[in-house]
Amino acid sequence: MDWLQYEKSAREKGFKYICGVDEAGRGPLAGPVCAAAVILPDDMIIEGVNDSKKLSEKKREMLFDVIKEKALAYSIAFATVDEIEELNILNATMIAMKRAVEGLEIKADYAMIDGNRLPPLDIPCEYIVKGDANSMSIAAASILAKVSRDRLCYDYAKKYPEYGFEKHKGYGTKLHTDAIKQYGPCEIHRISFLKKILK
Repeated sequence: MDWLQYEKSAREKGFKYICGVDEAGRGPLAGPVCAAAVILPDDMIIEGVNDSKKLSEKKREMLFDVIKEKALAYSIAFATVDEIEELNILNATMIAMKRAVEGLEIKADYAMIDGNRLPPLDIPCEYIVKGDANSMSIAAASILAKVSRDRLCYDYAKKYPEYGFEKHKGYGTKLHTDAIKQYGPCEIHRISFLKKILK
């Protein structure tokens, strides 16, 4: 498998600063959605990088620092719970991705987006279904987004210890839904995601 096939294709079209973009946290019942954008040096393969869902937490944490060190530029951005509630999760995700791309210290001239939708960017872009399993840049972005969001959930666990955020990271596990039923939602819960639990 060629981890750089999409990057090479974009470079052949004349683009220089090609960023991979991915998100973490579309599915959870609580907390923001996180997106990351990464521009890697040409032809760089970072050993061990893969779709963040296929890696252990320990491996992701280790690669987080390696990616930040080796990237030409990276950016991590969020869309808040309020934005998710107001705009819906898809639109909030697109906003987080747009913020991540626009936050890069080196302005990208091309963006490769994981998934099947494109955020409203002012540069040429393409979406790549399962991009985090096929593009080194997108896989790197998936790790930055996942680790950043998980770290936030550890902070939430200290602030709202009764919900167990350190275990489920906001996803709808039995532990989490039982806690919501017992204690009610807290300020970081996405109320629109809780209709079936709170009925």
